[in-house]
Amino acid sequence: MQILIILFFIIQTIIASFLVVPFLMFIVDIFNGRENLTSSSNSDKDYAIIVTAYQQTTLLNNVVNSILNLNYSNYIVYVVADNCDISNLHFNSDKVILLRPEETLAGNTKSHFYAINKFVRPHEILTIIDSDNLVDGEYLNELNVYFNKGFQAVQGVRAAKNLNTAYACLDAASDIFYRFIDRKLLYSVGSSAALSGSGMAFTTTLYRECLEHLVIDGAGFDKVLQLEIQNRDLRVAFAEKAIVYDEKTSKSDQLVKQRSRWMFTWFKYASGGLSLISMGIKNLSWNQFIYGVFFVRPPLFLLGILSILFFITDIILFPLTSWFWIGSFVIFIFTFLLSLVYFKAPKEIYKSLISIPLFIFFQIISLFKSKNANKISVATEHYQIIDNQSVKKS
Repeated sequence: MQILIILFFIIQTIIASFLVVPFLMFIVDIFNGRENLTSSSNSDKDYAIIVTAYQQTTLLNNVVNSILNLNYSNYIVYVVADNCDISNLHFNSDKVILLRPEETLAGNTKSHFYAINKFVRPHEILTIIDSDNLVDGEYLNELNVYFNKGFQAVQGVRAAKNLNTAYACLDAASDIFYRFIDRKLLYSVGSSAALSGSGMAFTTTLYRECLEHLVIDGAGFDKVLQLEIQNRDLRVAFAEKAIVYDEKTSKSDQLVKQRSRWMFTWFKYASGGLSLISMGIKNLSWNQFIYGVFFVRPPLFLLGILSILFFITDIILFPLTSWFWIGSFVIFIFTFLLSLVYFKAPKEIYKSLISIPLFIFFQIISLFKSKNANKISVATEHYQIIDNQSVKKS
C-alpha cells in the first residue's frame, strides 16, 4: 500500500511539473536577455518553397500570390497538387512550378520528396508551406537570419489567418500557448523549438538525411522529423518574426478530425520522447533531455483533465496536497495568459475563452476517435463565413 501511495505522488508530481515548469522557463528567459541575432554571414540563401495540396486547390492562388509578393528574389516555388484537378490553376510566373503526381501520394513527405526530385537547381534551403497558408513579405529574410548563424533547421510562427468562430479563436489560443512554451521558451533555454507542420525550413541536405530513407504514412511527419533532428543533437531555431498565416479550425467536426489525428500521433510517437530523455542523460545533452520531456507531455486538454482528477482525489484523501494543485493551477493560468499577452492576441481570442469547456468536450470526443484517426482524410477541409453561414472551400 505504501508503494502505491508513493507511486501516486510521483505521478502527480510529474503531471504538475508540466503546469509549473513553463513558468520557470519564462523566468530563465528573462535572465537570458535578448538573443544576439547578428552573424558574420549575410548571404541570401537559395530557397525551394514547397507548397503541398491534397484534393483541394481553391486556396492555392492565394498562397502562391503571397509568396510571389515576398521581399526576396532567390527562390523557386514548387506546388505539388496531389490528387487535384489543376485545370483551373495558372501561375504566370517563371518562379512557380506546378507539379501533379501521376499517382496519388496521400502523404506530406511523399509530396515533399516528389518536389525535391523535381528541383530545377540544387537549392540550399527548403521551406514547407501549406495550401491554406499566407506568407509574410519578410518571411525568407527572417529565416535567413538564423541560417546565416549556422542553424540547419528553423521554425517560424503560424499566426491565425481567421478568427471567424469561437472554435477558430480557441484553436488560435491553443496555438499561441504552444508557440510560447514549445517554441520560444524551449529554444530560449537552450533546447529546440518544436516543429509545427508548416512555416518551417531546413537545409536540403538535413531534410533528405532525416527522412529520405523513411516511409511515413498518415499524419505526424513533423514529429518523426523532430525526432530525427534531436537524435543528431541539433537545435531547431525559433524565428518569431518569420510569419505564415494559418487557417484555424472553424467548425466542431473539423476540430474533432484535426485533434483526432494529433492525438493519434501523440500516442504513436510519445515513446520517442522517452528515448530522447535517455539519450540526453547518456550524452549529457540538455537539448535532447529537456526536449524529450516536453515531447512525452500529454496534450493540453488531457493534461488538464488528469490534473483535475488528481486534485479531486487529493481533496478527498490528502486535503493538504490539494493546495499544491491550487498553486499549480494558478501558475499555469498565469503562464497561459502571459503567452496571449506576449504574442499580442486580439480581443476575439480573449472573448472566446468562455467557450473553453465546449472546446475541451470536442477534444474528449477526438480522444475516443483517435484510434482510427489515421483513416481520416489527410486533407483538412476549410471553410469561410459568408453572410453568417459557413461555406466549405473545396
